[in-house]
Amino acid sequence: MRALWRLSQGIDALNEWVGRSIKWLVLLATVISAGNALVRYGWGESSNAGLEIQWYLFGALFLLGAGFTLKHHGHVRIDFIHGRLSPRTQAWVEIIGTLLFLLPFCLLIIWFGWAMFVSAWQSGEMSPDAGGLLRWPVKLLIPVGFGLLALQGISELIKNIAVLIGYGESGEHSA
Repeated sequence: MRALWRLSQGIDALNEWVGRSIKWLVLLATVISAGNALVRYGWGESSNAGLEIQWYLFGALFLLGAGFTLKHHGHVRIDFIHGRLSPRTQAWVEIIGTLLFLLPFCLLIIWFGWAMFVSAWQSGEMSPDAGGLLRWPVKLLIPVGFGLLALQGISELIKNIAVLIGYGESGEHSA
């Protein structure tokens, strides 16, 4: 169990680092958005690339931040029911949900997302809009983001199993 606990801590550290790093994309998206508005309304010019990079940054925030959000229990759940359950029952609910829904869904999206990325990479797919951007970078975010989410799901699975078998926060058996 110690090896699994260390794996969980490593995954947690990775998603914590990614989550804290991507917060700067909010500032960058805000600056780009303000610049686009200034240019559009001040000089009557517009840039599809400027608009698309905002969408790409939003996609990066959402996709790359999903594992960080799961780590911090920020995803939607039915807390008024979940919170009334015992820690062991909560762990069982989380384990079943992770194994039946989260991990299969992530693997499916990774599979199809990777194929979309490879196709866009090989074809040099561009936005259909004039002056638009390459599409492969944003398509790469899909399997990477769901990969980080799946990894965090594995970490949470390890933590919930630890609850069931009596391992504490330090990864040591407490029974």
